Amino acid sequence: MGEAFRQILVQAAQSGTQEGLEALERALSAAEPSDVAAQHLATLGFRFESEDRVGLAAQAYALAARVARSRAPRYRLAAIRARILDLCGRDDFDPVEPLLDDLQQAKTAAEDPGRADPSFVDLGWACEMHGEVERAVRFYLLARIARDHHGGAALTHDGDTFEVKIKNLRRLQFDALLAEGRFDEAIELHKRTGRVHGSAPLAAYEIVGVKALAEAGEASYVEILPGRRIEAPALKFWEPPPPLLSEPGDLDMPPLYLAFLQEAHAFPRSNVVVKGDRVVYDVAAHPRRKDILIQDGVNLDQIMMAAFGRTRALIEIPENAERIEAGLVMFGLQSRNYGHWFSEFVPRMLCYNDPRCPDGIPLCIDDHMPGTHEEILSLLDTRNRPVIKLPPRPVSFGTLGMAPVPAFFPFDMKPRQTFYDTIWPADIFGMIRERILERARERGVLSERNDRRLFISRKAFTQRVLENEQEVADRLRPLGFEVIYPETLSFLEQVALFHSAALVVGSSNSSLNNALFARPGCQILGLIHEDLSFNFRGYTSYVEAGGAQITFLRGKSSARKDNVHAFHANYRVDPKRVTDAVAQLTMRSPALAGCIRT
Repeated sequence: MGEAFRQILVQAAQSGTQEGLEALERALSAAEPSDVAAQHLATLGFRFESEDRVGLAAQAYALAARVARSRAPRYRLAAIRARILDLCGRDDFDPVEPLLDDLQQAKTAAEDPGRADPSFVDLGWACEMHGEVERAVRFYLLARIARDHHGGAALTHDGDTFEVKIKNLRRLQFDALLAEGRFDEAIELHKRTGRVHGSAPLAAYEIVGVKALAEAGEASYVEILPGRRIEAPALKFWEPPPPLLSEPGDLDMPPLYLAFLQEAHAFPRSNVVVKGDRVVYDVAAHPRRKDILIQDGVNLDQIMMAAFGRTRALIEIPENAERIEAGLVMFGLQSRNYGHWFSEFVPRMLCYNDPRCPDGIPLCIDDHMPGTHEEILSLLDTRNRPVIKLPPRPVSFGTLGMAPVPAFFPFDMKPRQTFYDTIWPADIFGMIRERILERARERGVLSERNDRRLFISRKAFTQRVLENEQEVADRLRPLGFEVIYPETLSFLEQVALFHSAALVVGSSNSSLNNALFARPGCQILGLIHEDLSFNFRGYTSYVEAGGAQITFLRGKSSARKDNVHAFHANYRVDPKRVTDAVAQLTMRSPALAGCIRT
């Protein structure tokens, strides 16, 4: 290594500037290859890298590779790695992709396994944790390329695919943009990555309710039941009544209607219906829209992307839609969840059974719903309608029949908003109860027995689990309780069991919904965690529509993961409190009074 070059190297190291490195590069043009000089340059690169000046480090390593005799591949690899980090640090992401091929070739030449490669997964996760959404998206896009072409990591740190992660992060950006009315910016943003997660282009649509659409002359509309006021449920707790944190649902029920739209698009597994340049969605058009989280387009099983502003929504433009000439909506968000199915979807059959609904129009359901849902449809349907199972792709309807959820029921409220505890109308669920019991009697499944004691197991589920269920069951069996596993029974078998019961104990979940079919006076002990925002009013109004009475016993919530909703926390209850409550409720049961077992 010549003295002149040594002097320039020392000056470059001392200055630590771009000009110093440029002087080194000029000096190298006349220098002979030298491993000693290369080592000095690599050391300089390492120093710059440790000082987080990766752009200068990349240049120093590249110079080392130029002058080296024997270690050029390793220096070239170090230069590429530093260059990638420098570009990413400056948010100059586009030149990184071609460097990934260079990186692989350099690793092969250097016989390097790649453990020191920049981790786009780590970089994306760090940005995500700091709320740097756009940078996180760009890193996950690079991680996706590394996965597909170079054997990189397949998932993000929280177990999502890069496609799902990018889609969800874009949704966060959309929500922020739509809150400011910046729909065009959101559409342009989607154009950059929509193809990555298989989404069609987005368009902006005005949000309207069905009645408003009819008033505009774009739908037919008839009320099956008018709007009316109902009574508030009387809540009962085994403990002294706690101060609930939820907002009581409205007691003014909306009309139950039947409406028909011509030439509309719908998306199975969601509640979104598109008619022309409008999204027809009662909840999204509700005056409380500013407080409501609309979940359509968010859940993993959604087949479309959507984001909702105050008066307009971004919806994925339907592409390659399946054509159905006429159908009645019995599909939608959370349709496979029994609790949502029975409260939000089943009441629509009252409208479709109405004489004003034409014969022959099929009932359209989601194809991923369990068989019990179809069993319920067959019991309620008085017109022997055909059933069409819709796969997860958009549908174009010539004629689309719609009926509403029987009460205002937001899926969830926005952060820091009080949970809205919907109160369900007893008149509608009373009619459903009578129809189901009538069909059950016709089939001979109901017995005269009215004194059974049932404990409803939750073992088959992973959320809202009673963690000491076995302990509670062991205390209840000597008191005459049968342990019931609803997931092993048909719907009518569950109806028959509840109808024969005098006392039911179970976790407050969808399996307990069939207490609607119990006889008047049947006592229900609803076990639940300690969250005071829980929908106690919703459960009470629903269950007691059939004449049963529900009393809640709150246990102790268990620690839950961040991605688990507070309503679905697991919990434990004191078995002694359960048996004490059972003794008291036995005295209230017409079928069991005076028959306490100890």
